[in-house]
Amino acid sequence: MARNQETNQKLKDERREKILSAALLLFATNGLAATKVTDIAAAVGMSQGLMYHYFNAKEEIFTELISGAFQRLNDACRQLEAMPLPPLEKIRLAISGLLQGIAENADYGRYHLLIAQATVSATIPPAARTVIQQQNRLPYETIARILRAGQAEGTIKQHDPNELALLFWTSINGLAIYKA
Repeated sequence: MARNQETNQKLKDERREKILSAALLLFATNGLAATKVTDIAAAVGMSQGLMYHYFNAKEEIFTELISGAFQRLNDACRQLEAMPLPPLEKIRLAISGLLQGIAENADYGRYHLLIAQATVSATIPPAARTVIQQQNRLPYETIARILRAGQAEGTIKQHDPNELALLFWTSINGLAIYKA
């Protein structure tokens, strides 16, 4: 029986996700420079030629991983901030959700490690550098605003909310990287 267009698209999407998952593990473990397209193809179990039907280069895969990670994180931050909850409950919910992600999903820690490596690396693709420069402040700014609101109502200790947000994310990132 011939495959229809919907089935073909589903197969293509599944292969694309397998490529991204394998690349995430390799980039987080070995770094961008030490990871070759052949390594990713071998990890997925496909030919290098077939890989190029999905991505033009490993740098494109790397950039998509960075972009997707920030999109998910920033969307979650926006949703958290928009919730009709008191600030302290938002912080508790964020910590609970982040710790659950770290505990239940191995890729979660790898994304944190990948972003940490990419943020300090001078050799990442320019498109990935642009994503980081444009997207990396929102999580810190969101948590700082929530903390500031909690301080205003007296439920969160008075201290520079930007420093507290830095402490919040540094702790989460450290746990995620340790788990990775």
